[in-house]
Amino acid sequence: MNSEAPSYYQRHIFFCTNRREDGRACCAQHDAQTAFEHCKALVKTGGLAGAGQARVNQTGCLDRCAAGPVAVVYPEAVWYSYASHADIEEIVESHLKNGQPVERLRVPPHIGH
Repeated sequence: MNSEAPSYYQRHIFFCTNRREDGRACCAQHDAQTAFEHCKALVKTGGLAGAGQARVNQTGCLDRCAAGPVAVVYPEAVWYSYASHADIEEIVESHLKNGQPVERLRVPPHIGH
């Protein structure tokens, strides 16, 4: 594969929606599913979805539970923690649409599991 070839998606955001049944902290406890669905709808209605643009996916545990709920945007590998629909809207508008990470929502690199 040619390393010069553009990615299929310009940006790809993954939302951890993991649920732990044993009571340990998880993103599902923070209504991550609703945040994922909100982001997906914003990307679609904003005309940002599809090849050459953005893709929104949910995933299992991303192992950054201490910062939960979390989402990560690639190819920049920017990790976010969010608390509201307004935060998701800011990520979509600033990062997914305009390529500018939202600094105030970034997860510090030392926060992990």
